[in-house]
Amino acid sequence: MAQMNMQQMMKQARKMQEQLAAAQEKLKDLEVSSSTGGGMVKVVATGEMQIKSIEISPDACDPEDVELLQDMVLAAVNEALSSAQEAAGSQMSAATGLGGMNIPGLF
Repeated sequence: MAQMNMQQMMKQARKMQEQLAAAQEKLKDLEVSSSTGGGMVKVVATGEMQIKSIEISPDACDPEDVELLQDMVLAAVNEALSSAQEAAGSQMSAATGLGGMNIPGLF
């Protein structure tokens, strides 16, 4: 009887592994975006935590206030990465059915 439970556990583990692999593939196509400064700086990040693009409006380029532009870019990048991490966590939780359980190395 213990052998049957072990086989069931192994089958469930394989299924979860397949679901995780599928979720990780979906993350490659996942994109989130963020903007700051009323849309003057826009950042797009992927589900793999990579910055895909940064758009800066010419109106944001004030040579007298470079620090403001730097702050807007930094804020937009951090917000985009945070959104990407949240979306990736949701995707992985949905795939595994672990509902928010943080397993090191998964996300």
